[in-house]
Amino acid sequence: MILILKPDTDEKSPDYLKLEEYLGNLHDIRYRIHRETGKIQTLTEFYLIGDTDKLSAEDMQQLPCVERVLRISAGYHILGRHQDDKRSTGFEYNGVHFGQDNLNIFAGLCAVDNPGHVEIMMKALHSHGEVCTRMGAYKPRTSPYSFQGHGKNCLHYVFELAGKYGIKVISMEVTHETHIEEIHSVLEQTGHPTGIMLQIGTRNTQNFELLKSAGRQKNFPVLLKRGFGITLEESLNAAEYLASEGNSHIIFGLRGMKTNMGDPHRNFVDFAHVPVVKRLTRMPVCIDPSHSVGTRERGADNILDVMHVTAQGVIAGANMILVDFHPDPGKALVDGPQALTLAELPYFIEDVRIAENAYQNRIKLAEKYRNTL
Repeated sequence: MILILKPDTDEKSPDYLKLEEYLGNLHDIRYRIHRETGKIQTLTEFYLIGDTDKLSAEDMQQLPCVERVLRISAGYHILGRHQDDKRSTGFEYNGVHFGQDNLNIFAGLCAVDNPGHVEIMMKALHSHGEVCTRMGAYKPRTSPYSFQGHGKNCLHYVFELAGKYGIKVISMEVTHETHIEEIHSVLEQTGHPTGIMLQIGTRNTQNFELLKSAGRQKNFPVLLKRGFGITLEESLNAAEYLASEGNSHIIFGLRGMKTNMGDPHRNFVDFAHVPVVKRLTRMPVCIDPSHSVGTRERGADNILDVMHVTAQGVIAGANMILVDFHPDPGKALVDGPQALTLAELPYFIEDVRIAENAYQNRIKLAEKYRNTL
């Protein structure tokens, strides 16, 4: 059960203290408090855990400060969609809206290699009206001898160039809590010229200490990718780990599943789960076509596989695209064979818009037949 308090309830007010006292005396019930601070107001939610079936929703509605009561109808207490749940399915960060009702493109370098390539990429994005990108500074690799990323050494120029070209949000993978601290420190030093979305990759989906660290901080939203070889439910529970620590500004990423059933693609494309995640949770959903496909092969129709796969995700309702581009893929230090070229950037963006319009038309069609089927 979730108790949603009236907006801007003062936690030191007599009514709030009475509510805490009452809940503290309930037998076999414990609670956790979650606060969501927005530009206009602060929302407080009490998550009741235990034998809540015996509690009357009507009685709980009459408690001091309580505005609304929700019965939890799924295992994802904070992020899940529950009966009569009208809570937000999105959030704002650094002037960019992330929700289940819009679409953002994060095109960029899988791994930062040098300042020249970073500037070329950001300048190209700016010229096409894009304000988001991906930039890999910390790169977990299968082989210990592969390039692991420039780490902290590249953050200064990446952030400064982002500010120069109006890039508002950079998706950047972290593999340890010290990386979060480094990012925060360098952003402070450079005067916060941009914003960062922490990215937790598939290898770390069940790194619970990293999840807790990313969840405890509230400076940055988090993109959590589906884990290697685990079920969708297990990956969604990893997202709940983040939210349970206090940070519910989370986007769930689908990046393909590791199995040779997907051959010749790098991974088996799982973008059919876009509407499933949106039905089960309130999280926006990201697709990663680059790591799903892993090549620059194209079909008999002369369309790149990575663009076909992107369209599949978008037409199913994806809210974010994480895609590899590089000024010179042959010189990329990581995943060059799957990176698109800058000449293909406007083509990619236009193709995405075609798929996005098709999705909007599908929504209109579904609404037309809502009451007739």
